[in-house]
Amino acid sequence: MTAATDAPRLAAPRPRGGIVQSLTDSLVVARRNLIRMRRIPEMMIFGLVQPIMFVVLFSYVFGGSMNIGGSTDPSVYRNFLMAGIFAQTVTFATAGAGAGIADDMHKGLIDRFRSLPMARGAVLTGRTLADLVQTALTVVVLAVVALLVGWRIDAGVPKALAAFALLLLLGYAFSWIGALIGLSVRTPEAATSGGLIWLFPVTFTSNAFVDSGRMTPWLRHVAEWNPFSATVQACRELFGNPGVSPSDAWPMQHPVWASVIWSLLIIVVFRTLAVRKYRSAA
Repeated sequence: MTAATDAPRLAAPRPRGGIVQSLTDSLVVARRNLIRMRRIPEMMIFGLVQPIMFVVLFSYVFGGSMNIGGSTDPSVYRNFLMAGIFAQTVTFATAGAGAGIADDMHKGLIDRFRSLPMARGAVLTGRTLADLVQTALTVVVLAVVALLVGWRIDAGVPKALAAFALLLLLGYAFSWIGALIGLSVRTPEAATSGGLIWLFPVTFTSNAFVDSGRMTPWLRHVAEWNPFSATVQACRELFGNPGVSPSDAWPMQHPVWASVIWSLLIIVVFRTLAVRKYRSAA
């Protein structure tokens, strides 16, 4: 017998299942991005400045001129406003997600990831999970600031936690839109611009900052079927804050279900498109 045949045979490693490998690879990529965020604290600081400015400006500059449920009391508008500010904060993280992926593309990191034996969707999933963690931390800090300026939760802690869960689900859904934008442009600067330019009409053509019942009929219809509006209205109900005028639109009558359905639909559609774009990206 030859030495080759005398050598003990090593057991071949068992291949991991597709779901297990995808989850493991996604968590590795998410950890890489979280470490990067920790080493660049400016990313978190600048992400907090904008929502805090919106809270202060809308609360104290516009609060006394807004009529909510027949009341112009600034404290009433402050409670009405906060659900919209929370939703705007989690969706504006889309621009950061797109810029981060575009930066990785620009530096060639995505090409190196594609050459590794890893699940194709893991790079994008890991990135969006890391962005979700950053968004959650931002929401916690923003909630503390909101409590300091007078915002109150009137429906109990369990419902408030459900509202925050809906906000994070919406933010995660929109991060996949950002991922697709980041893969479709050539520079991080273009990804930042492309990630914000469509968010302004989505967030302001909604019930986030004003009562949609006071809009013109066609604009009110657009606002009531806006996925952003469904999450804002759901959070107001779960927080126990004042809401918009009664509406016959299904998303406004069942905002919690509408929020979940819209967010899951966005995830399915844009994750599919982003992963397909990732596979063909150069």
